[in-house]
Amino acid sequence: MLELHVVNETDRLEAVVLGIADSPGPVPTLAEAYDPKSKEFIRRGEYPVEKDMVAEMDALAAVFDKYDIKVYRPEILTDVNQIFTRDIAFVVGDTLVVANVVKDRAGETAAISHLIAEIAPDKIVEMPDDVRVEGGDVMPWNGNIFMGYSEQEDFEKYLVARTNRSGVEFLKSRFPEWEVYAFELVKSDDDPRYNALHLDCCFQPIGRDRAIIFPEGFKNAADVDFLRNFFGPDRLIEITREEMYQMSSNVFSISPDVIVSERGFTRLNSELRKLGFTVEEVPYSEIGKQEGLLRCSTLPLRRKA
Repeated sequence: MLELHVVNETDRLEAVVLGIADSPGPVPTLAEAYDPKSKEFIRRGEYPVEKDMVAEMDALAAVFDKYDIKVYRPEILTDVNQIFTRDIAFVVGDTLVVANVVKDRAGETAAISHLIAEIAPDKIVEMPDDVRVEGGDVMPWNGNIFMGYSEQEDFEKYLVARTNRSGVEFLKSRFPEWEVYAFELVKSDDDPRYNALHLDCCFQPIGRDRAIIFPEGFKNAADVDFLRNFFGPDRLIEITREEMYQMSSNVFSISPDVIVSERGFTRLNSELRKLGFTVEEVPYSEIGKQEGLLRCSTLPLRRKA
């Protein structure tokens, strides 16, 4: 059986599902795109191509190999974008939660069925049809779960609203021993600079007691105040709107001391190093054109304290 253990975002990574960029299909039409950043690059004729995305994912896989991390990959589905595995499932404690994703991506879960088959059935949770949660909106943090979501008005209005109030209530009921904190996110189907697609697009804990945050990604100022108080205002790295657009909060922690980051995040990477982190830089900007980055393309299965 495949052992699961994830209680936070930063304990030493031992096993992970890394997405795959092979056979993503043709460039989508504007009507087929379901996030504003992809739409932007489709309009510009600069949507990423398979060979560049494969090369970027290979660079991330090489970092995982360097740190002796067990890497699982989805089975390749023809003409399907399978990069962002974070959204299709996530682990809380010793349990895998199979997400209800946006309908255009529903087939991606089948590509990890071989892994799900290795998990004890009583450690797998599936959601009712009316419950919507994607893994990019869920962050276990040492007895707490931080969640991004949209209330019903926004959830019905925006395609980029991926987690609803029912999703928040579902996780509260399924994991009563965890304290769930839910934050409404700012959404836009048209402007990627004013859209927090998931919570990890504007916030992410790092190290043991720090976090990266874009305050304007939160709909309610009180939620930003809560996080400042939770971590301490001097423990937050605040990023700009342009850095948020480039996905600077969407790094990925291998351990409390080691962070994988996009090589173009000059200011952030310098700041992280000043704080004592080892920063493993990889090229990931082509994948970033689809409004997802390093955390989005990884599904941690096991972390060891």
